[in-house]
Amino acid sequence: MGVQVVQRWIVAALRKRRFFSLDEVNQAIAELLVRLNQRPFRKREGNRASLFAQLDQPALKPLPATRYQFGQWKTAGVNIDYHIEIERHYYSVPYALVHQEVDAHLTAETLEVLHRGCG
Repeated sequence: MGVQVVQRWIVAALRKRRFFSLDEVNQAIAELLVRLNQRPFRKREGNRASLFAQLDQPALKPLPATRYQFGQWKTAGVNIDYHIEIERHYYSVPYALVHQEVDAHLTAETLEVLHRGCG
């Protein structure tokens, strides 16, 4: 239902307008969004903004201090030269892990290698 309301009140209102920058589009959307959220409900008291302030806003928590990073888990075998290959790159691991399997957690910034759940 929420998507339909936005389509009717915002997208439909902007469909014939021409914009020359992303900032211009965002400004037009923000103005229409304020008007939509201040529009009174038909079958109950208040509007979307007052309902948000009453129900949702008190339950909100602050964002985490660090950004979420997407990561992939891969299993790798430790070669005799105590290196693992992850996405055609080689990383050294403790020599005691030769011929064992390790789990690798790869993000855009880090590679974490775990053996039996320990780092």
